[in-house]
Order: sequence, then C-alpha cells, then structure tokens
Amino acid sequence: MPSLSPTAEIPAGTSPSRVGNVRWTICALLFVATTINYMDRQVLSILKPTLQHSIGLSEQGYGNVIALFQVSYAIGLLAAGRLIDKLGSRVGYSVIMALWSLAALGHAVVSTVFGFGVARVLLGLGESGNFPAAIKTVADWFPRRERSLATGIFNAGATAGAIICPLTIPWITIHYGWHAAFLFTGLLGVPWIIWWGLNYRKPTDHPTLTGAELRHIYEENAEQMAGASIPWSRLLTYRQTWGITLGKGITDPIWWFYLFWIPGFLDSRFHVDLSHLGLPLIVVYTCSTLGGIAGGWLPSLFERAGMTGYKARYGAMFVCACFSLPMLFAGRVTSMWLAVALLSLATAGHQGWSANMYTTASDVFPGSVVGSVIGIAGMAGSVMGTLLSLFAGRILQVTGSYNTLFILAGSVYMIAFVCLQVFAPGLRRAQLPAAVETV
Repeated sequence: MPSLSPTAEIPAGTSPSRVGNVRWTICALLFVATTINYMDRQVLSILKPTLQHSIGLSEQGYGNVIALFQVSYAIGLLAAGRLIDKLGSRVGYSVIMALWSLAALGHAVVSTVFGFGVARVLLGLGESGNFPAAIKTVADWFPRRERSLATGIFNAGATAGAIICPLTIPWITIHYGWHAAFLFTGLLGVPWIIWWGLNYRKPTDHPTLTGAELRHIYEENAEQMAGASIPWSRLLTYRQTWGITLGKGITDPIWWFYLFWIPGFLDSRFHVDLSHLGLPLIVVYTCSTLGGIAGGWLPSLFERAGMTGYKARYGAMFVCACFSLPMLFAGRVTSMWLAVALLSLATAGHQGWSANMYTTASDVFPGSVVGSVIGIAGMAGSVMGTLLSLFAGRILQVTGSYNTLFILAGSVYMIAFVCLQVFAPGLRRAQLPAAVETV
C-alpha cells in the first residue's frame, strides 16, 4: 500500500467523529504496555512483607534494592531515549519490552537480597524505554491538542498495573508461592510484542489509516514530518530541556515513593496484611487513574473556556499540584481510610501532573528529539528517586515514621511548577537547527 500524504484534503462535511480512530487504537496499545511495565515493577512492593519473612529483607535492604533499580533505570533512560529516536517506535518498543520481560522473569529464580538487586538492575535497564517510546509515539500519532489526553490515557496504565497487582499477586502468592507471582507478570510481555508488531506502523505507512485522519494528526504538528536529531550535549543548552528536566526530576521520585512504599506504610501503620491489602490499594490507584485521564483532559477544557495553549497547560498543572498539598498532614492521621483518601487525592494529582509534564516535551520540541528529551528528564527523576529511596529506607529504619516523607511529597509539586515558569515561560518552542550532525 503506498504511503499516505499528510496534506491530503479532508472531504467536505467530514466531522471530527468521522475522521477515524486508528490513533486511539495505538493509544490502547501504549496503555497495555504501560500496565505491564508497572505490574512488573509493582510486584516487589506487594511482596515486601512476604520477602521480609522468607529471605530476611530489611527496610534498609529494601531501600537499597529499590535504589539499584532506579540507578539502572536512570542510566537506561539516556540510552533508551536515543535508541527509540534511532530505531523508531515499532522496533525499539519491541526490543525494550522483550528485555524487561526477561528481567522480570529473572526475579523468579533468585532467593537472596543480592539476587533481587541484580534482577532489579536488569529490570530497570529494560523498563526505562517504555516512556520515551510511548511519548514519541504520541507525538507521532496525535495533534498537539490531543496529546495530553492521549498521554493521560496511556499513563493510566501505570495505575491500572498497580490496581491489577493487588488483585492478582496476593492470590497467586498464597496458592502457588512468590516465585509464581514473578513468572506470571514476566510472561505478559510476550503477547503484547506480537500484538504491537502486527498492528503498529508510522501514520504515513499504516494500512488502515484514512487520509482524513492523517490530515487530522498532522494539522497542528507539521514539524513531526522531519526534524534534526541532535546530541544530548546540544539539547542541554536549551532552557526548555532544563525546565522539563527539573519539572520531572523533583516530582517523579514522589510517584516512585507512592508506588514502592504505600503497601509498607499501610502494613506498618494500620496492620493491613497481604490478604487485606487489595482494597485500599485499589481505591488509591483507581483514583490516580481517573486523575491522570482528567488531568490530561483539563487543558482542552481550559482552551474551550478561552485560555491560550500554554496557559491551559500550566493551569492544568497548577490544579494538579494543589491536589498534593494535603499530604503535608498525612503523617498525623489515625484513620486508615482517611489516609487512603489523602493518598488517593495525591496520586490523582500526580498522574494528572505527569500527563501534562510529559506532553510539554512534544509541545516545545519536534518529534525527532522527543525521546531523547524524555530520556534526559526521566534520568533526572530516577537519580532523584534513587536518593529518595535511600533516604526513605534510612529514615524508616531509624524512626519508623513517614511524617518527613509525606511533608516532602506534599510540597515538591509547587516547587516544580515554579521551576517550569522560570525555565520554560510560555512554553515557547525550541528553535532547533534544520540539520545537525549527531554524535
């Protein structure tokens, strides 16, 4: 089938609802990939109490294992972002899914803290490619005004994975042991790789995409048709790169904290054991899923209300940042369900923030470097997340209190919002050269 042209005319009278929906099928593929990604990383936190008894995993040891994952994730992000930009989403996404699935399976054959550390390093290297690949795919397949919603939808896979884990992993562990739990999640990547390979193509090469939908995709982002691929060192000379890097660098660690430490918090503070952990986590992560989708939709709502593009984006991010402020008081609550309510609000705010934070990369940079920019910003988030994991493990080992950690979680989003205003005022588009020799 010959390639379609983005400049093809949309037939007269064609409504947006009749443009086509292939791009949303692609978004569904990204959602499933992100769900698998988070299931593979979430299993360890669900099984933390079990592993503490079976292999002697201490709070400090758990913090060290999580830190190893985040260090490898940070290192992998730089390479993964460049890999996705070079290979493209179709081949690159398949490669990184295969790598992290093999690493997830590796958890089933180890039985020491050291072994888990090695397995988490390999998992971090593989999983690091998911978001650079997904964000690049969204930039290729969606016009600017739909990107934050598409990002919010696929990013909801993070919380879908966190919901599915407490529904399945405790049952599998109780009936078949914790080794089987890691085998279950590790094998989920196989059918996805087949599904992706059969269904994904670039928009101009997709066999079922109509000319009308292709025109819709490219109507606001003709720069995606071509763009210079430039080295990381040059990307770091742009203020927009630093704004995105700071915005993600100081907020990503809070999501890591929620993901890896909430089960332990509920167990230590309210004695919620493995068999009763599911419902509170389902409530928290269902709310965060809804928050991610709603946060991605907010800019469109604000634009319809008369805000300009960048004001709508920043307005949505400010609202999401406000959702985290009640966490300043979460360490003092005595009711489990009040704690769950505060955590639900905060995680919803984070996912809404994240949907818009990711989209800023494609707002200000062409698609040819989006993977690399997300890789740099994600690396910063992982480095800071590593430091937070080490800090959290030490604080909890010494004090047993989450107060300091919750105060940090409640305050950083407003700080990140200020950083964005300083380094990326107005979300002005980065002026990249027409062609740059890569290194």
